[in-house]
This record gives sequence, C-alpha cells and structure tokens, in this order.
Amino acid sequence: MEKGQTAEAGASATGSRGVDGMLLIDKPAGVTSHDVVLIARRAYGERSIGHLGTLDPFATGLLILLLGKSTRLANHMDVEPKVYEATIQFGAETDTDDSTGNVVREAAVPEASAVSAVVAKLTGTFAQTPPDYSAKSVDGTRAYKAARKGAHVVLQPAQVTVHSWEIREQKRTSLRGIITCSGGTYIRALARDLGRATNSAAHLSALRRLSIGKFDVRDAMSLDQLKAAASPPRTLRVVVADD
Repeated sequence: MEKGQTAEAGASATGSRGVDGMLLIDKPAGVTSHDVVLIARRAYGERSIGHLGTLDPFATGLLILLLGKSTRLANHMDVEPKVYEATIQFGAETDTDDSTGNVVREAAVPEASAVSAVVAKLTGTFAQTPPDYSAKSVDGTRAYKAARKGAHVVLQPAQVTVHSWEIREQKRTSLRGIITCSGGTYIRALARDLGRATNSAAHLSALRRLSIGKFDVRDAMSLDQLKAAASPPRTLRVVVADD
C-alpha cells in the first residue's frame, strides 16, 4: 500500500454477480495471464477483473487477480518486491530470451568465476533493455507483434532494481537461483545480459514467481480450484495506519 495505508484481507461470500475481492492464483505453464482472467470471469460471474503483473505463458507461479470494485485499489497496493525462482541456461541465446524462442546465437559456456562476477554487476539499480518480444509499446505497436513480423524494434532501456540473487544451484551449463527485484524487471533480460556479459550466450529456461510484496504463492489456489470457484475472494479495503 501507499505510505500510511495498509490492506486488510478476510473472507467474503461469493455470488453469481457483483463479486469484489482479491484472488491469489498459482498459474501453471501453458496459459496466459489473460486466460486466467477469463476463467475467473466464468467461475465468479464478474466481468470487472484485472491482474497485478503479467506472467509469460511458459512461466508459473503467483498471479494476483482483483475482482469488481477491488480493481480500484490496484494503484494503492504494495506489490514490491517481486521474487522469482529462475533457471538460466548457458550456451545459447534465443530471440525471445527464453526457451520458447529460436536460437539466434551460440557460444561456449562461461567459467563459474565469470558468472559470479557478472551476477554482482547485475545487482542494484541499473538500466535494462526489455526483450524484443515484450509488451512494450513502440510507436503504438507492441514490441512482440513487431518482432513476430520480423520488424526491427528499438526499445529504450528502463531503470530496474535487482535487490539480490540467491544462487541455489550452479552447474557448468546452468544456474538456478532466487531473484528479488522491482516491478518492471525482465528476468529474461537478466538471463540474456548475463550470457552476453560473460562472453557467452544464455536464455531463461524456467521461471516461477514466488511472491509479490507480502503475497506468497503458497497461499494461492490452483487453476482447477479457480475453475470450481472453490474459495471466496479475499475482501480488500484501504485503512489508515497509525504512525
């Protein structure tokens, strides 16, 4: 929430229409964030639904949905930081910067010491160029739409903050770790830049969002539970916190 405000969550009864509240969803791979919104619309009979932070179709993990009047609270919710579990594959760069794309460049895998040195450089606040296949708008056109047509797009770097990398497993050809970062950070771009900066090539091979602000994927419902509307949405309201 904004300074001086907090969010209270509780249970609210669901109905066929006019459902308000928040849902935490554990999105599986193979569906888009918009697909999840459509499923929630059918399950709860509520047309006004938005989500806080898109997940790519190949990614899994926490997706927050706001229903009904709760969508008005989107700009007041504390959605920082975001925490991801990411696996980066060395040796090949793809046009999408992840495993769903076509390989555009190959290189020898880097030494572990070089990876560690660049990870340190990719920590803190710095300018990051978004992936060509992203939802960024260039001259009124989404970058991914232009890229699919083979058009050359020039995306402007944006300031992002990577708070930390927690390396869980490092092999010769891959790295798996927990990345805590600001909103707007592309983990795919981190993988791409890690490869380039180590004189190698790399792409993101797996991604799971673990948390958004204080909300954790461990508290989320599965897509099957969402389809059955098994749980009522949490009620959200803004209250003034005591200083």
